[in-house]
Amino acid sequence: MMKRIFCIFTAFCIIMLTSCASKNDVRFSDLNITGNMPLQYADQFSVDYYDGGYSLITIGKDKYLLVPPDGEIPENKGDITIIKQPVDNIYLAASSAMDLFDGFDGLDFIAMTSTDSSGWSLPNIVAAIENGDITYIGKYNMPDYEALLECDCGLAIESTMIYHNPETGEKIQQLGIPVLVERSSYESHPLGRMEWIKLYGLLVGKYDEAEKYFIEKTADFAALSKQDTCSENKKTVAFFYISSNGYVNIRKPGDYISKMIELAGGEYIFNANDLNVYDDELSTMNIQIEKFYELAKNADIIIYNGTIEGRLDNIQQLVDKCSILSDFKAVKEGNVWFTEQNLFQQMTGAADMIIDMNRIFSSEADEIQCLTYMHKLY
Repeated sequence: MMKRIFCIFTAFCIIMLTSCASKNDVRFSDLNITGNMPLQYADQFSVDYYDGGYSLITIGKDKYLLVPPDGEIPENKGDITIIKQPVDNIYLAASSAMDLFDGFDGLDFIAMTSTDSSGWSLPNIVAAIENGDITYIGKYNMPDYEALLECDCGLAIESTMIYHNPETGEKIQQLGIPVLVERSSYESHPLGRMEWIKLYGLLVGKYDEAEKYFIEKTADFAALSKQDTCSENKKTVAFFYISSNGYVNIRKPGDYISKMIELAGGEYIFNANDLNVYDDELSTMNIQIEKFYELAKNADIIIYNGTIEGRLDNIQQLVDKCSILSDFKAVKEGNVWFTEQNLFQQMTGAADMIIDMNRIFSSEADEIQCLTYMHKLY
C-alpha cells in the first residue's frame, strides 16, 4: 500500500515538474526579432515582431509584450507588461481611440467606456452605449472596479490623463488587468494620431483590416501631399471659438489643427512670436478680444470651431457673439466656415479634414460641395 502511494506521489511530482518546465521553457531573451510594424506618420509608438507570434510594443518608456493565444508567457521579461491574446472586454478610457476601433469594425472588443452617451457625437458609439453593448462605468479617474472584474476585462486603455491619477491605474493593475497608456495626442503629424489604428488592430487580431482601412482613408491625402502647396499666395486662416467668459480660444501654434491647416496649403495666422504661449499640456489657449482683433482681422479665411457650443447657421449669429468680427476681412468677403461637432472625436477623419481645408483654400468658396467636416456660413 505504501509503495503504491509512493508511486502515485512520484508520478504526481513528475507531472507537476514537467508542467512547470513546459510553462517556463520560453525566455524573452531567447526570442528573435523578425521585423517591425511599418509606420508612415506615427512616432509615439513602435512595434517589433518576434518569432512565435510575439509582438513588443513600445510607447514612450513603457513596453508591452503581446502574447499570441497559443503562446506561453516568457520568463525574464523584466518590467514589460504582458497582454495575453485574445484581448476581449476592453475598458476604453482613452476616448479618442473609440472611433479607431469603429473604423475597422472592432467595437465588439470594447465592453466599457469612461464617457457616457451624452458625451459622444459619433452615432455608432452612442447606439452601442444605449443598446448596452458598451457600458459606461464612470469617469476615467473613478471607474467602477467591480464592473471591471465582473466583465472579465482583458485590457484597460488609458490616455495620459491617467498620470494625474496614478492610483487609478495602479488599482486596475492590482486587479490583474494590464493597463496600456496611449500617447496619440503627442503625435507631431495629424495623421500620426490616426495611425494608432494599426496598433489597436494588432491588439485584437485585426491588423490587416486596420491597415487596409488606414490606407484607404489616407489615399487622398497621400495624393495631396505630392502637390506643391508652397505657394507664396497661401491663404491665411484663423481657427477659433468665442468662450463663455468673453475670451477667444485658439489652437496653439504647432498644435495638430494648425498643422492640418499647413498641410492643406494654408497659413495659420497665429504664431508663437505674437503670443505668450505657455508650455503646458493644453493644445489651446485664451487670448483677449483686442489681441485677437490685432492678429486676425486680415485673415483670408475664418474657421469657427463649432464643437463646443453647437451649430451656427449664418454669419450674423457669429457676429452676434462678437461684434468686432463685422470688421474682419473674411466676414466682409464671406469666407467664413463652421466645423461640425464630430471633428475631434472622429479620429479616422483626419485625412478628410485636411482635404476639406484644401478644397476651401484652393477653390472658390461657392464651388465647394459636399464637405465632410465643415459648412459655409452666409
